[in-house]
Amino acid sequence: MRRIDVTGADGVNLAAWEFADPPKESAEADGAPGVLLLHGLMGRASHWAPTARWLAERYRAVGLDQRGHGRSEKPADGPYTRDAYVGDAEAAIEQLGLGPVTVVGHAMGALTGWQLAAKRPDLVRAVVICDMRASALGAASQREWSDWFASWPLPFATLADVRKWFGEDDPWVERPNPSRGAFYAEVMAEREDGWRPVFSRRQMLRSRATWIFDAHWEELAQVRCPALVLRGLDGELGRAEAQEMVRVLPRGQYAEVADAGHLVHYDQPEGWRAAVEPFLEQLAEDNREDREPVAP
Repeated sequence: MRRIDVTGADGVNLAAWEFADPPKESAEADGAPGVLLLHGLMGRASHWAPTARWLAERYRAVGLDQRGHGRSEKPADGPYTRDAYVGDAEAAIEQLGLGPVTVVGHAMGALTGWQLAAKRPDLVRAVVICDMRASALGAASQREWSDWFASWPLPFATLADVRKWFGEDDPWVERPNPSRGAFYAEVMAEREDGWRPVFSRRQMLRSRATWIFDAHWEELAQVRCPALVLRGLDGELGRAEAQEMVRVLPRGQYAEVADAGHLVHYDQPEGWRAAVEPFLEQLAEDNREDREPVAP
């Protein structure tokens, strides 16, 4: 991974991560397609590393630590609005020369992806929407998250304790889930008193509040590029809503991954790849056909 500094909306400093050597000049001349990877709430770009390894064989894969996350700036006063998150992604694509890009987003990152595609169709070639609902979740959901954050037994003495609590002991875990424990271990940093999250839970609630009270069907309908709606069978996006999202999308497709929860790409990396790769290959084929000269 190679860090590239990006200036986001409102001048916020963001960390983008390229998962391979920059494309050679010949590749750039051939228009090596870019992929922007956007993590979900509390995540970070490094969560995409397994995905980026196979993407980098054919694409310029870049992950973005979104504001308030990872190594990016965490301004105390924000803003942590939808406009800010979308503006950051827009700035990253333009400054890195990725456009038109395929945006692969998980949860909050998926919402950012489809909102950006609706706002700037010139920048987005396609979007992968992973386990993100278009419907409003409501105030009860925010209260549940606030209570859940308060239940974290911080600080954790060791990373093994992090993995165990989030993978086994967390009341939200129905059955042992080692991948969930690994996910949260990756967003912890060692402090003087133990291991704590690299993000502010207060800021995460503020970020979340910008989407849970509103539905996003109208913006979804404005996405004109190809879009893949993907869910884990045990995730947060139900099949009926996912299929309605596909219906609303002008060029929507549907896929699901068995034995996967909300963290689809973490729970089942092979199933995730098997669902996403054909979509990307079809995009590449369509782009090749569009570039082929028409016979006289």
